[in-house]
Amino acid sequence: MKWVTPTKYGDLDITINLSKPEKDPKAIAAARTMKQSGYPKCLLCRQNEGYAGRVNHPARENHRIIPVTINDCQWGFQYSPYVYYNEHCIVFCGEHVPMKIERSTFVKLFDFVSQFPHYFLGSNADLPIVGGSILTHDHFQGGHYEFAMEKAPVETPVTIAGFEDVEAGIVKWPMSVIRIRHKDRERLTDLADHILLAWRGYTDESCFVFAETDGEPHNTITPIARMHDGLFELDLVLRNNITTKEHPLGVYHPHENLHHIKKENIGLIEVMGLAVLPSRLKNELAELKEAILSGRNLRDDEVLSKHADWAEEFLSRYDAVNEETIEEILHAEVGSVFEQVLEDAGVYKRNEAGKEGFLRFIASL
Repeated sequence: MKWVTPTKYGDLDITINLSKPEKDPKAIAAARTMKQSGYPKCLLCRQNEGYAGRVNHPARENHRIIPVTINDCQWGFQYSPYVYYNEHCIVFCGEHVPMKIERSTFVKLFDFVSQFPHYFLGSNADLPIVGGSILTHDHFQGGHYEFAMEKAPVETPVTIAGFEDVEAGIVKWPMSVIRIRHKDRERLTDLADHILLAWRGYTDESCFVFAETDGEPHNTITPIARMHDGLFELDLVLRNNITTKEHPLGVYHPHENLHHIKKENIGLIEVMGLAVLPSRLKNELAELKEAILSGRNLRDDEVLSKHADWAEEFLSRYDAVNEETIEEILHAEVGSVFEQVLEDAGVYKRNEAGKEGFLRFIASL
């Protein structure tokens, strides 16, 4: 199920994915430290090609992997079984090694887009909460698709000391994005590494940014590379996975009031403006539609009660809620929730204090 929701950041793609199970953020984090056993070790290992499957591992009999060379190493290229967007592909390391964002990540991204200039390629972050659903196997996701974030303009051009020749700026986006562009990929790799290392160690208590607490690192980056007008372009999305008693799943993660729609980690694809919402919403939204039209009390319904506060709030803003308008209203409001999800996930908020904090970090580079 999919539709488009216009927002102040551009047109967000909203999808309800009927084939992918909803994952708990705590379970994803736990999987990172579990001992890997069995065959294949994970869903990305090359041994999945032609695998017949087992009770807790899906069959991949018709799955095929194309060998590609990335950073002088053997990697695999496959199309995703979940097909979130056009030519959605996964590029993964030939060895079962964990996700790690480092200088070589940028080299690998540029290696790929040099070979496939019509594709973008990005990486999930390498820390729990702000990473994707698989942290145990180094991989990227790409494809032939233009996301809302790519279309979003640079709203604040910046100059970074020592890299005055590199075009740079803050993107008009709910999350905190630095976009850098240059014809020389080496210059971009140097600058991206410089930003990454600076961000890893950066603390600004006034913006609730802590590089680490009790020895646990919090800052990382979600990078996305593409070719644009003959130049290499790299978007660096600043991420932080700190938790508090008020936000045990993450301060820069969908807050609890949005969990009725989205509770999972905000990974690469959603960072770029495509919502991947859980399959339960197909039935829940259909039931919600009927309940609203019939005037039922949502709080008396075991399944729909979690949507009651949300529904009461948005229904008060519409004059005509009927059979003709209800679906359009629900689609618009789910899209609005996803917009808030991205704003929650943004480290620097889109207010004066957030803008000043973001520019303070850039000035520190």
